[in-house]
Amino acid sequence: MPKDDASLADLIAATADGDRDAFQALYNATSGKLFAIILRIIRNKSTAEDILQDVYLRVWRNASSYAPEAGPPMAWLNSIARNRTIDVLRRKSFFAPPMPDETDWYEKIASPRDEEADLIDIGALRHCLGAIEEPNRSCVLLAYYEGYSREELAARFDKPVNTIKTWLHRSLLALRACLDKL
Repeated sequence: MPKDDASLADLIAATADGDRDAFQALYNATSGKLFAIILRIIRNKSTAEDILQDVYLRVWRNASSYAPEAGPPMAWLNSIARNRTIDVLRRKSFFAPPMPDETDWYEKIASPRDEEADLIDIGALRHCLGAIEEPNRSCVLLAYYEGYSREELAARFDKPVNTIKTWLHRSLLALRACLDKL
């Protein structure tokens, strides 16, 4: 695993040319240090892993923007990791309002006057929604009760749109399986 500046700069240059092996070698050589930096800032292993993945996605897409004369490659990589982590912290602190209390959601799901409520046992629905773990449950409720778009959910949860789609798909499968058992 190359760790000196010249080797890392060569790996970044090869990555900019689309060399997947160079990108893998760059990841192997630097991911431990970048993960430690991210984890020290964010203090949550799961979130740090997500951020690290995003950092390397940005490295892959922007490797051509690295200029060796501007500084060492690790400084460039560290700044991407640090800036992305701070972006996540800011977004979570300032832009993501706290999730509504779950009991409020359950009360809002359907009222007895709702004609569509006759199609499903509301108690069973509440039970099965309660079995879905957070943040997937909130994602389902916001999507199908509040009408949030996939893009709005991605911004709210600070996740890619495809992750939101996966959460919704898996949650709906779990909800259907739970309701079928009852």
